[in-house]
Amino acid sequence: MTRPITAGVDGTEESLAALDWAAREAVRRGLPLRVVHAWRYAEALATADRDTQHGWVSEGVREAVRTVAGRHPELAVDVDVLEGGVADALTDAAAGSELLVLGSRGHGPVMGFLLGSVGRQVIAETARPVVLVRAGDRAAAEAAGRDVVVGQHGGPEDSAAALRFAFETAAVRGATVRAVRAWTLPPVFAYSPGSLKLLDEAGGLEPYEKQALADALGPWRERFPQVPVAEHVEMGSAGQVLLSVAGRAQLMVVGRRSRRTAVGARIGSVAHGVLHHAECPVAVVPHE
Repeated sequence: MTRPITAGVDGTEESLAALDWAAREAVRRGLPLRVVHAWRYAEALATADRDTQHGWVSEGVREAVRTVAGRHPELAVDVDVLEGGVADALTDAAAGSELLVLGSRGHGPVMGFLLGSVGRQVIAETARPVVLVRAGDRAAAEAAGRDVVVGQHGGPEDSAAALRFAFETAAVRGATVRAVRAWTLPPVFAYSPGSLKLLDEAGGLEPYEKQALADALGPWRERFPQVPVAEHVEMGSAGQVLLSVAGRAQLMVVGRRSRRTAVGARIGSVAHGVLHHAECPVAVVPHE
């Protein structure tokens, strides 16, 4: 069964940018595009019954889709206007998709993404990759010379899903994968200056971190030999190191581990920090 790329739209500038991004990616991957809009019947509009309101909503969505379809006449597009909660509708739609694309309001390079409650819930709940796109995103940003940047941590299995997504995306774009691994000293060295001296004399931890990154990349280099790879290993927090190379990225890919709290599922601090500050689209990929 062929999974579509799904775009959630609500008429905002951000969601229309997400729709454009999703259409371009669907064409590159040879996949159909599904466009989803969720709405609720407004009883306060006493002069318009449910069918009338549904017609208004549907026409607005189809107008946006007509614009995209005109740019990509070869693209198969399906439109679903669903009545119900937005987060639930998008999470359900993502389950049957290759990936879900959403808009995210931005406030420039300082504030970055404003990730609302719907976006947080969908990212935390879905088992599929979710791409967040800011208003103003343009196809020109996907030009050659800009990388697909992916964060890698732990052993080969810990970042396998994010690496797979990054290599697949780079392959269809003819882009370089820039794999980033951040590292910090274990807390024990703060209490043992002698151990830190011995570590320095042995050459530090960076060679081990570089080898760990190389080991994680090995299977994906073999699977995608046509994709150029750049390796970036740097001491610092994962979020800060990833953002330090964000300027050369056409897409950033981060892994996600959700955790349950009393108020629902939450995404990790690294994914949240990158989403908050990155200016390019960000793909959040659930760990396998």
